[in-house]
Amino acid sequence: MAKILLEMRNITKTFPGVKALDQVNLQVEEGEIHALVGENGAGKSTLMNVLSGIYPYGSYEGDIVYDGEICEFHQIKDSEHKGIVIIHQELALIPYMSIGENMFLGNEQGKSYKINWNETYAKAAKYLKTVGLKESPEVLIKDIGVGKQQLVEIAKALAKNAKLLILDEPTASLNEEDSKALLDLLLQFKKDGMTSIIISHKLNEISYVADKITVIRDGTTIETLDKATDDVSEQRIIKGMVGREINDRFPKRDKQIVTDESERVMMEVKNWNVDHPIYAERKVVNDVSLHVCKGEVVGIYGLMGAGRTELAMSLFGKSYGSNIKGQLWINGKQVHLNTVQEAIKHKLAYVTEDRKGNGLILSNPIRVNTTLANLGAISKHMVIDRDMEYHAAETYREKLKTKCPTVEQNVGNLSGGNQQKVLLAKWMFADPDILILDEPTRGIDVGAKYEIYCIINQLVAEGKSVIMISSELPEIIGMCDRIYIMNEGKIVGEVNGEDASQESIMSHIVSNTREKGEQK
Repeated sequence: MAKILLEMRNITKTFPGVKALDQVNLQVEEGEIHALVGENGAGKSTLMNVLSGIYPYGSYEGDIVYDGEICEFHQIKDSEHKGIVIIHQELALIPYMSIGENMFLGNEQGKSYKINWNETYAKAAKYLKTVGLKESPEVLIKDIGVGKQQLVEIAKALAKNAKLLILDEPTASLNEEDSKALLDLLLQFKKDGMTSIIISHKLNEISYVADKITVIRDGTTIETLDKATDDVSEQRIIKGMVGREINDRFPKRDKQIVTDESERVMMEVKNWNVDHPIYAERKVVNDVSLHVCKGEVVGIYGLMGAGRTELAMSLFGKSYGSNIKGQLWINGKQVHLNTVQEAIKHKLAYVTEDRKGNGLILSNPIRVNTTLANLGAISKHMVIDRDMEYHAAETYREKLKTKCPTVEQNVGNLSGGNQQKVLLAKWMFADPDILILDEPTRGIDVGAKYEIYCIINQLVAEGKSVIMISSELPEIIGMCDRIYIMNEGKIVGEVNGEDASQESIMSHIVSNTREKGEQK
């Protein structure tokens, strides 16, 4: 019988007004990959924060038994000293420092307050090789992609002599290729004897990589499934997470696309070009043309670096890029949107993929965040009417079924799925005709995803138009009427939703990449 490396017994953690964990139990065997799944707000990250010492001993009830010893972690360094290292969903890397500097930040190599840079970069190179990253340790973090940054975080953990690696949504920002490479790396670590705990909402990845799966719902342990003996299909895991079966992951809707040509096209983009804001010689959007009709969901799919977000942000009041050229038509009229305010005025909204960094003010309540994009609607004589603001926020809380005790709760205390609902409420309150949704379900669970999909369907049923950017092919195919495929800044294909398949979409990208290679 395998050795129990970690046991968390009857863990209870309470925040003001809410019990986040209630008598949670978890057992992890040495050398296994153990998945932790549950809906947003179920308590997964809270449990791992307890384990790693982010929530210190004394702030929770229960025991942590690691390697046969009851542990009292007062800070994160205490757990790291035991070989427990956590990698959070939001990467903790400093863009303008090198890979090597980031890897040993707080763990500097040298003596007497003097850093030994030769030792630092030599050790960094060793661990980078272990995770399969060929970059020089002297390269700046800002100059490598998100997938490589995730590998740097893992190399950083290895440099701390990790025996138990905790990964919180490690593939949330990665494309399918990078995600597969990371999961295969975890399987290799398992062969080498390392133990891993992975939190993920991508259930196909959980089924692929995990030996055991513990389901948490509403702060309590529901069950632990063993891949060797139990059904660990996506449908079975979903049932444990949400307490019911979800037979159709993508809700059906009646297509209500307007047939009158004069009213049909809500927005049209012609020959749109955008240069990189810093490297002017690099074109990030190259001669893109597309359109979206009234009552239609149009998808934009592409691999990491395809230019999807850059295109969306440049259309939204030129909030990204330089030397922007091309034509933008809204409701049959050419418009020039040079600021975000002008974009909002012309009924265009952009729901960012970075809800925590650019979408919401985490230290402010739901009430304030909901009305940010349309303050004029809740103001009298340039003064915000708090009663109107409260009523607006409460209306959208009920409409979107946001889980919170009150709209006075700070957004930073909400789960990812509920934060996403507040971000949607913010732009819905602005009453746009066209919404660009950039990764609207990133990092949220299947139950919350379904609710977001229902909101999208409701919007288009009201005659709105939606442009949906997503890195998840099943989501794009399941939700979109038409799909544009981007690669290296260009539109390389367009398919109808009814005819779309993962193979047909990827073939456009592969053939375009092959053509570029042959031209060089």
